[in-house]
Order: sequence, then C-alpha cells, then structure tokens
Amino acid sequence: MQKNLEDQIVKLAKQARAAGRAMALVSTAEKNQALKKMAAALKSRAGYLIAENQKDIRVGQARGLSSAMLDRLLLNEKRIEGMACSLREAAGLPDPVGEIMRQWKRPNGIEIKKVRVPIGVIGIIYEARPNVTSDCAALCLKSGNAVILKGGKEAFNSNRAIDAVLRQALKGTKIPANAIQLVQSTDREAVKILLQQNASIDLIVPRGGEGLIRFVAENSLIPVVKHYKGVCHTFVSATADLKMAEEICYNAKVQRPGVCNAMETLLVQEKIAARFLPVMAQRYWAAGVELRGCAKTRAILGKQVKSAAEDDWYAEYLDLILAVRVVKDVGVAIEHINKYGSNHSDAIVTRDKKEADRFLREVDSATVYINASTRFTDGYEFGFGAEIGISTDKIHARGPMALEELTTYKYQIYGKGQIRS
Repeated sequence: MQKNLEDQIVKLAKQARAAGRAMALVSTAEKNQALKKMAAALKSRAGYLIAENQKDIRVGQARGLSSAMLDRLLLNEKRIEGMACSLREAAGLPDPVGEIMRQWKRPNGIEIKKVRVPIGVIGIIYEARPNVTSDCAALCLKSGNAVILKGGKEAFNSNRAIDAVLRQALKGTKIPANAIQLVQSTDREAVKILLQQNASIDLIVPRGGEGLIRFVAENSLIPVVKHYKGVCHTFVSATADLKMAEEICYNAKVQRPGVCNAMETLLVQEKIAARFLPVMAQRYWAAGVELRGCAKTRAILGKQVKSAAEDDWYAEYLDLILAVRVVKDVGVAIEHINKYGSNHSDAIVTRDKKEADRFLREVDSATVYINASTRFTDGYEFGFGAEIGISTDKIHARGPMALEELTTYKYQIYGKGQIRS
C-alpha cells in the first residue's frame, strides 16, 4: 500500500512538472478563457457539488466537529457563487507573468531586465475549507503555475467533486490537463511523501491549523511559505469612537469565528473600559461568545467572565471564545501584541493620528489596521481575486498571497558581443 501511494504521488509530481513548463507558454487570453469556463462549470454543477459536500457535513457532524468547523466546511449556493466569482475576478486581473519589474543599461552597453516568471509547481496542503480547492487552482493557473492540491479528510468528497468539475472544464482549453491535480488519498502518509518531491515541486503552501503547518515545515524538503496561526487583536483606545469600536469588535469576533483573521484577543484602554466593556459584553453574550478576561476585566464584568490563563493570550480559538485584557495605553497594547500575537492581523480603533501611526510602525504583523475589522485580511477583500494563503513569514511573501506572490523573477541580459575583462 505504501509503495503504491508513493508511486501515485511521484507520478503526480512529475506530471505537474511537465505541465508547469507548458503553463509558462500559455497566453494571458488563453488562461482567462479557461478561468471563465471553470467559473461557469462550478455554477452549472452546483447541485452536484452541494450533494457531495453534504456527505462531508454528515461525517463531520458524526465526528462532533464544532459549529465553526462545520461552517468552514459547508458549501451552499452562495459560497459556490463566491468561488465562481473568485475565478472570474482572477480572469479579470492583470497577468503578472512577463512584467518588467526593472530595466537598466550598464556602462559597457549591456541591457538588463528583471522579469516576472512563474514559480513552476506549487503544492497546497489544506484542511477543511473546500473553496480553497478552486481559489488556489485559479491563482496558480493565472500566474502560470501547475498546482498539486492535498485537502484534508474532512472535505474529501467536496474536494474531489470540485477537482472533477474544474478538470472537466479545462478540456478544449490551452491549459495542460495536469496543471491541476488532487491527491486522491486521505492517508497522512501522502503528505509526507508529497513533501519529499523537491525534484518536481518548487513551493509548498500549507493552510490549516498550527499542528498541520508545523508538521509541514518540519518535514518538507521543499521551501514552505506559512502562517502558524492567526492570533489577531483589536485595541480600543480611549480616544476611539466607541460606537465604531463596538461594531468593529463585534464583526471581528462574531461574523465568522472559525477563520484565521477573526479576532482572538480584545485589548481595551483602562480609561474607557468601564464604559465600553459592559456594552460590548452584552452583545457578545447574546451571540454566544464565551469571554475569558484579566482581573480588571472580571472586576468590571463579574464572574460570568472566566479567568484568563497565560495560554489564553496565545490561543487561536477559531470559535466563539474571546480573551479580553484591560491595558494602560497603546504602548502596553503593542507590547502585548508583539509578545503573544502571531504576526497575522491586528487593529487599533482610535481618533488619535499619532497613536495610529505608532501602532502602524511598531506592531510587527503582516497586516495592521486603523479603524477597521481584521476580517478584511483576505485576498478577495484586498482586490487580489482570491488568495493562496496568508503568510506571516517575512521572506518572499507576507500577508495575503495572490498572483504576484506566486511568481519569481529572472534576469534577461541583452548584449552585443561584450566580454568581461
């Protein structure tokens, strides 16, 4: 069984390498045509996709998955339309491939161009969100890459169905047949084998929980772009418009708690904590949010708030749970975020420009917000069409990874017989 699985994945990787080389030759118009066909296919096969997704939902319910995890897993008409919209948006975006990033001429007459090119073959390893299958396929194809997709067992039927619809839609286009491939196994050993294919795969992007991402980073022979977790913060300053703060803080936690850009810790300046926290807590409790607070928070809100342990400040709950801390000022808030945060997405609500500027400068995160919800850290919301993932690394890519982040560059040098002396 092990040898058979290894043979399958080695074959996928080699096919992807050949497809990746062919993808570099596909024109922008041909890529856009294929993406539009894929979008139309998703919409026309929505009934099939929902039926396959319901198999995964039933298994998830039987396994006792949380409501937040089941929400991540769910496909419905609206979400399938969103997937199709992402494909259409990708088709409408500028093609980064071939962009001249810089060009110059040396004193000896040699001309040099720095030009964007595809990375080649991208491996995506992800967990319970089936829309990742189509989003990642769209961005990889538009940026001229082949992609190997390895979804989690929770969405196995959904991912296979989406993959089948997309691959069928590519027939008759200029896109190579193996430019999109899905690993057809739920065996965790398949991930280990995939991570050893450094001769054929150029980059791995893991999307999921911290455990998965650490496993990938520790076992991969291939470069990995990653974020371990999304411990996102919102700091409400004493200068904030408190009604605005209330709406931002509610949205950041409640609108979709099971995603990496949802707020996990609320920081409130002590000058306004007694005014702000009771109002905010009532809204949270009405939405079913469990609060875990520092001593000052509990003194204001009472014993209905659980006492926050040290681990709570590091926690990515991905659920209706929120850690709350009262802090002296913006400086303490920044110290807290840089100590406990995950360099993902952090926000300040303030009317003080100097305070806002300090927050922007000193918070060491991929995305930093003034007076807006952290829920906007998303390729679609940033106007990228979709995203391959959200990187908290500092090298190559940071924040939502989209088309530009799926390219590298080469130097093209034009001479007229120059030789080096």
